[in-house]
Amino acid sequence: MTEPRVPRLSVDIVSDVMCPWCIIGWLKFRQVMDYFAGRLDFRIQWHPFELNPDMPPEGEDAGSHVMRKYGIGPEQSRANTGRLASLAGELGFAFNRGPDFRMRNSFDAHRLLTWAGAIEEPEQEGPTGVQTALKLALFAAHFTDNRDVSDHGVLADVAASVGLDRDRAVGILASGEFGDMVRTEEAYWADQNITGVPAFILGGRMLIPGAQDPEAFIRVIENKVLAATV
Repeated sequence: MTEPRVPRLSVDIVSDVMCPWCIIGWLKFRQVMDYFAGRLDFRIQWHPFELNPDMPPEGEDAGSHVMRKYGIGPEQSRANTGRLASLAGELGFAFNRGPDFRMRNSFDAHRLLTWAGAIEEPEQEGPTGVQTALKLALFAAHFTDNRDVSDHGVLADVAASVGLDRDRAVGILASGEFGDMVRTEEAYWADQNITGVPAFILGGRMLIPGAQDPEAFIRVIENKVLAATV
């Protein structure tokens, strides 16, 4: 007897690899995917958003950047950093923000992610593929290993670490390829009133902003996705 087909749910995630809440939001959403295992076939696609599109090539000290951008003092900045690190740690991700931790320009990282998202993976099993693997590797490179993910050599190495062709990555980075696609996507999501990240779009129509707890996603999916399939 043929088993009934599991409904498929597309999940578009607009995010920036510079955003700590984006990795936290993803780790929470993984719990949602586990909760619906066997009942929904998730398909994940990542989309670009730059928190700091004018960030210079040398980057900026993270502490100074946060204090300047949000108008807070050193004590509040340290408290916020500690809160993020604690929450990430509870979800199994390490923030190792040392004294030299810097915010970086993420445009070239988005170009590689756009490339990875365009690669056909006919044998892909499960909700994620090489694009998600690259995204998570970039999060780890930036937040855990304090690597400069605007550096082309670092980006090529990270791409190779998830099985992508390093030479092809080097060529993309050197040529500016996929840059127009990134800009087009960024403009599209801005037109959709995405002004902060992470932003999760379920089924192409249901927007859930921010790093919500799993229960928020579960309610929406049960009431608006699974209920419609009954």
